[in-house]
Amino acid sequence: MTLLPAEVIRRKRDGAALTGEEIAFLVEGITRGGLSDAQVGALAMALFLRGMDAGERVALTEAMRDSGTVIDWDLDRPVLDKHSTGGVGDKVSLMLAPIVAACGGAVPMISGRGLGHTGGTLDKLDSVPGYDTTPGVEELRRVVAGAGCAIVGQTGDLAPADRRLYAIRDATGTVESIPLIVASILSKKLAAGLDALVMDVKFGSGAFMAERPAAEELARALVEVAGGAGLPTVALLTDMDEVLGTSAGNAVEVLESVDYLTGAAREPRLHEVTLALAASLLVQGGLHPEEDAARAAALRALDSGAAAERFARMVAELGGPADLLEQPSEHLAAAPVRRAVAPERPGVVTGMDCRAVGLVITGLGGNRATEQDRIDPAVGLTAIAPTGAEVGPDRPLAVVHARDEAGADAAEVALRAAVRTGDEKPEPRPAVAGRITG
Repeated sequence: MTLLPAEVIRRKRDGAALTGEEIAFLVEGITRGGLSDAQVGALAMALFLRGMDAGERVALTEAMRDSGTVIDWDLDRPVLDKHSTGGVGDKVSLMLAPIVAACGGAVPMISGRGLGHTGGTLDKLDSVPGYDTTPGVEELRRVVAGAGCAIVGQTGDLAPADRRLYAIRDATGTVESIPLIVASILSKKLAAGLDALVMDVKFGSGAFMAERPAAEELARALVEVAGGAGLPTVALLTDMDEVLGTSAGNAVEVLESVDYLTGAAREPRLHEVTLALAASLLVQGGLHPEEDAARAAALRALDSGAAAERFARMVAELGGPADLLEQPSEHLAAAPVRRAVAPERPGVVTGMDCRAVGLVITGLGGNRATEQDRIDPAVGLTAIAPTGAEVGPDRPLAVVHARDEAGADAAEVALRAAVRTGDEKPEPRPAVAGRITG
């Protein structure tokens, strides 16, 4: 029977479950141009409104995986990766990849760019002079074989159906569809030829899914579909009601990551999330039998300098400076205006609108408001006061790094509005709040 795009889309519009053949036909049309932009938009809206059952989700993810190259690794190590749903100050990938590599894993990490209030891992690495975030598949193979890890962007070879579908989802207001989110994330991970994956699914004011129940629904869907497609996956639920770490921006987050890897400074919540994700992945990959041993191995990789060495080699292999760890300030862009922002009155940080803090970075030019925007790598916030910290004239809410005085003025006003202060310390919240397994 000949399949027609409009007829298959109509079936989903009317609530029918699509067959694997129908889904493969649609994905082929998205990839090769057999479906017009209007038809892809109509399909995305039908999926957004009608949803997909478990079988459809697996079929869509596998079809998108098979729309391009699927890497077959010939390594004597497990191929492992981590993915985050995104947040403010989330620089975990920059530490986790070299930690896992130093512990015996191979980490081909396909990362993305930020949009709106969230920062993107590739945008952070773009602030490193010379670093190539878009190498071809063979270059990716070479760097992973040598350095043990490579953090790069999606190439045209990997899940090309996702590239077109994502752009149309963004234009049609269907980004929030869980089946489409799951297929977008996992098709790229499956194409990377992984043996195991850990997901960092965030909830809170700075997360894509602000409410925990919605984040849990997404985490379960990711774990179930990944397992159905043959990729063992664990999801950790982590808190994004405040900035992760002490910085938010691009070059400033790379600098904090260097400090973390070298042991100069490790903010407790960032450390907790990084170790939890790394330990889970080391157990999933069979490198350690249980979490305590895996966590101890990750700490040894940090304290011995082995993880830092892996990071330095990855940067150099991908075209960045060989002495980034030794002289980060010589290579990372610095903003000409720096301003400490004091609270309106002394007190304690009782909470923050983390999304609003992310939009402070966007206002400075450090995030994209639209996909076409250029990013200023130097701007951002450092010395961000965490929830529970005392603040006053001598302990600012944060230090603003701005391109000019007008940008610093606007950031100062927005930051004060985003951070809540009071007289009593709130109860501490765990950074890692839950775990979902197959």
